[in-house]
Amino acid sequence: MRAVSVLGHLPGPMWHRRVMMIRSAAAPDREWIVSTLSQRWGSTTIVTRDRLRDAAALEALIAVDTSLDTPERVGLLTYQVDGDGVEVVTIDALRRRSGIGTALLARVIQVAEGSGVARVWLITTNDNLRAIRFYQRRGFRITAVDPGAADRARLLKPSIPLVADNGVALHDELELELIVSPVRDVQI
Repeated sequence: MRAVSVLGHLPGPMWHRRVMMIRSAAAPDREWIVSTLSQRWGSTTIVTRDRLRDAAALEALIAVDTSLDTPERVGLLTYQVDGDGVEVVTIDALRRRSGIGTALLARVIQVAEGSGVARVWLITTNDNLRAIRFYQRRGFRITAVDPGAADRARLLKPSIPLVADNGVALHDELELELIVSPVRDVQI
């Protein structure tokens, strides 16, 4: 399926909690995106479903804290739109428990609705208990489990650990999805 760009179709920035703005990434954000992905994911390379992808080359949403004298980027979500839906490839809230992840997800759901697709989906690993809880509390459901996918991914990206920081062995990928109501153009 052909990937569809929706950046030109998004309305202006989305505001959240009066001090945070969610906006589409722009060229001046490129260096920050690469740095953030490298710090948070070990590189810009992400492995899911037995394939390598450069998350820095994908479309992205950025959360900006506007309460400071100089606005600061505090969150990043990379995604890809295709005929199957919007896939969230990475999501990073640089401040925990401040609504950043929720605001980024809300905006990507708007992307899905505006693109006319019916689902937002993502892949995470079995060890990522905090993320699984986060997504499920926001309406996502586990729709597939790929046993051994993280083990296979390690062959492509050896830096993937055997055991997570929480002590859980990293072996499997879980697919989660949220069904959304796509906005379709109405003909009069």
